Amino acid sequence: MGSERRTVPVSGALVAAVARTVPWRALGAGAGVGLLLVVLPRLSDGPPGAWLALTLLRAAALAFALGLTFLLDDPARHLTTPVTTPRWVRTSLRVLLVAPVAALWWTAALALVPHGVRPPVGAVTLEAAATAALALAAAATAVRLTDEPEPGPSVAAAVLTTATLVALLIPSRWTLLAGAGDPRWGDAHERWGVLLGVGVVAWGVCMPEPLRRRALLRALRFSRRSGTPSPLGVPPRP
Repeated sequence: MGSERRTVPVSGALVAAVARTVPWRALGAGAGVGLLLVVLPRLSDGPPGAWLALTLLRAAALAFALGLTFLLDDPARHLTTPVTTPRWVRTSLRVLLVAPVAALWWTAALALVPHGVRPPVGAVTLEAAATAALALAAAATAVRLTDEPEPGPSVAAAVLTTATLVALLIPSRWTLLAGAGDPRWGDAHERWGVLLGVGVVAWGVCMPEPLRRRALLRALRFSRRSGTPSPLGVPPRP
């Protein structure tokens, strides 16, 4: 019982600390641009066509995904290297904190599309989920493979460039951007499902600590167990 009582406040403190590091402004900017794109046709005289509504929803999903590329930015990354909480725990907490916001945002985006021209919700939600997963995987890869504390801008540029090239250069038979009435709609969403799986797997692979940080954490844990001075400059536990 005593250990449980000690765990609860530590967990709460960790959640609060992680919540303070989430780049809410970047996420808000992506979400705001996405909703603006979806609502623009409502400012015109007539309702949008089905293709325009679908295209704007896709653009909105991409805008939100670009905001997600900033999710793992941490200006104090090198200052907080000795923290013994595994990075996958802190990263998962960031995603869990943002997930309800993302779900509410996507629900609002869908609601802003007139019912008569709204594309199949399940299929377009699969597209949005795959786009978000790939953006998060790209951010996790940048954190895993580089020492850059704030890779968000470069990752966002890479994601946007890749999305543009895919839309322009992918052969028609492999298109991901089929219309709702297109015979290729089903095949396109099978590919979206594969991309979602790839994004999730890539995210999982990049969750562990970078090799350099693993070495630092092992040194810190050893010094705390042995009571010897840490090579990181962190004093041992009394």
